[in-house]
Amino acid sequence: MIANHSSFYFFDESSLSVVAGGASAIDRPNLHVHSLDEAESFLRSYGYKISNPEHLERLWYFHRRALVLMTERLKINFEEIPQQVKNKEELKDIRFLLIYASQSEDRNLQKWSCALLRCMHVFVHAETDLFSSFSDEIQKQILAPFQQAVVQEDTLYLKSFQKEGHHRVQLLDFQTKPFKTSTSTVIKLLARPEALAMKIFDKIGVRFVTRSVFDSFQVIRFLVEENIISFPQIMPDQSSNNMYPVEEFLDVCNKLMKKHGDDQKLSSEKIDRLLAQRLKSSQSAFLGLFRKDNPFSSQDFKYIKFISRQLIQVNSSIQGGKSFSFFYPFEVQIMNESSFKMMQSGDSEHTAYKNRQVEAAVKRLFPE
Repeated sequence: MIANHSSFYFFDESSLSVVAGGASAIDRPNLHVHSLDEAESFLRSYGYKISNPEHLERLWYFHRRALVLMTERLKINFEEIPQQVKNKEELKDIRFLLIYASQSEDRNLQKWSCALLRCMHVFVHAETDLFSSFSDEIQKQILAPFQQAVVQEDTLYLKSFQKEGHHRVQLLDFQTKPFKTSTSTVIKLLARPEALAMKIFDKIGVRFVTRSVFDSFQVIRFLVEENIISFPQIMPDQSSNNMYPVEEFLDVCNKLMKKHGDDQKLSSEKIDRLLAQRLKSSQSAFLGLFRKDNPFSSQDFKYIKFISRQLIQVNSSIQGGKSFSFFYPFEVQIMNESSFKMMQSGDSEHTAYKNRQVEAAVKRLFPE
């Protein structure tokens, strides 16, 4: 017997598996929307009223963005997509996408409708966040302290502007990371089933390139002591360090401090040789290395990465000009010269990385 909506024992598998089963809505094979009224109610609960011209235009905007992503970035053949799905004049009403994604008579139409809705859903969340509304304030307030601390004279170095007598830390390079476009964010979200738009923490960030492992740790010390970052705001589950284990590093530094004090400062290169010797002699040292899982990235790339949060202050013209604030995440990457050279010469690896993401995204759009 085929269950229907009037059955006491009928439950919608798609919604129930998401609400109570831990599944992602993107990975459900179909919807259960069978009329324009049902589609309108579905969209209303989702957050859009089609009677609102701005809401309706926004939905058609995401429809266009999804088509461009699929055909230009994911290399899906435009001619394969049914006219009823891709052509606004043929589709006529955006609600029909939900109905087509729910029917079983035309499997090809259902498949393409689901794929397009998956893309649209991810675009909605990628482009409807605080960054979309306050990108200028966010970038200025996060990046300015880093940019002020980096000075270019005879060499590039970190300049102390709060604490007297700070050790000068030389840099090979400093980069502000361009914020991720929504297109690259959408591909990332599609490629990794566990990823959520609100968990994309690297839209904005900075990268420090140092001459040595020791200098990389000096950068961290500088950022904390100069209060450029607040270490209680670090998100522990987002950190990676496959450069050098912290406990081993601290042990080597403690021994050098007892032996030499501040009278004899070894060069960073010499300290690096001591650090390398320590790793060779310690059987358990590598247990202190960790890296956030990324199936698309090479394990040979060594760096320290963490996500911190900055309290952003916004002066609003509404509500009588009262200001409001919110925390926004940003990424800090620190790597030494060898990893930076690997990255610079790794265009083919980076291309392969992006290709693996695209392949995973396409498989997610078409799970069958």
